[in-house]
Amino acid sequence: MSIKKVCVVITARPSYSRIKTALTEIKNHPGLQLQLVIAASALLDRYGSVVDFIEKDGFKINEKVFMVLEGTSPATMAKTTGLGILELATAFDNLKPDLVVTVADRYETMATAIAASYMNIPLVHIQGGEVTGSIDEKVRHSITKLADLHLVASDDAYNRLIKMGEYPDSVFVTGCPSIDIAKEVSLSSDIDFDPIQKYGGVGFPVDLAKPYLMVMQHPVTTEHKEAFFQVSQTLEAVHKTNIQTLWFWPNVDAGADGTSSGIRNFREVNPNAKIRFFKNMDGLDFLKVSNNTLCLIGNSSVGIRECSFLGVPVVNIGSRQNRRERGPNVMDASYDATSISIAIETQLKNGKYPGAPIYGDGNSGKRIADILSKCDPKTNKTISY
Repeated sequence: MSIKKVCVVITARPSYSRIKTALTEIKNHPGLQLQLVIAASALLDRYGSVVDFIEKDGFKINEKVFMVLEGTSPATMAKTTGLGILELATAFDNLKPDLVVTVADRYETMATAIAASYMNIPLVHIQGGEVTGSIDEKVRHSITKLADLHLVASDDAYNRLIKMGEYPDSVFVTGCPSIDIAKEVSLSSDIDFDPIQKYGGVGFPVDLAKPYLMVMQHPVTTEHKEAFFQVSQTLEAVHKTNIQTLWFWPNVDAGADGTSSGIRNFREVNPNAKIRFFKNMDGLDFLKVSNNTLCLIGNSSVGIRECSFLGVPVVNIGSRQNRRERGPNVMDASYDATSISIAIETQLKNGKYPGAPIYGDGNSGKRIADILSKCDPKTNKTISY
């Protein structure tokens, strides 16, 4: 039996958690050989490099692709995509994979999809078929049309891809691998580490034995000029609660400088605020603290996906997750401190929700590896009607 070389490209810190269990299953599968390419902001310490976590987990990194241009503007996002196509094409030419796997909907994943497609390497897309706000939805659906095999997280995503003209025999509902980690956390939810000792951070010395909030708010690329104002509204509402808070640094999207400036400005004016700011955490540790928080606030998909499975109360702010399928644990708020405060208050009174397994049952990694070992995707697909 020939060994199939599967090249997985990770381009941002959340993507590693979103694919980690599948990486383990691919690595351990007798019919598969894992090739790992780490690229873009996943390599940059400023945005929480995941290289140390990946190597600590026992994975070998085959290629590192530096492709992010400084500036966090729409122009630098477009240029980074172009540079990524150039550099990823070289990586694929060196590795000569049988399959390339790309995750989700970031602009760097578009570079992965274009490079693989033009090199006639079958492209596997994980987490296609979902809907959200911002440019992410355009990117996600564009990758769908470039991809040859689709491993989706939900029945809703499956049905949408069929409506988009994808062949039913190329679309599989696997669930999201990050739910595998959430399931592990749900079975043993104790926090067995000190976040300050392990991850440092700056600001208030949080004590996770006491009640706490969490915030993860990214800039919205189509609203990047509003990033400073938007994060300032959230900071005001969270500060008003007087509850200790773990706040995670934004990603590299257009508007990140505005979000970062808003945080720095707040810290200068409120040096004693009960907020600790972190760059990054290992995926398992992050979900442990998420599972035990009073409420997760912001606009990250973790509130919609993993927190729905765990039943964690979530205040989802603004348009970034617009129309994404979610559980009863999510309450929406506008970019307004009063609206956010009311939503936080409501969620604090409600407490934990029943878990909703919308995005998987905790066995996605194995399903993905099994499908990859058996599949024979064709790169010359045509539209199905």
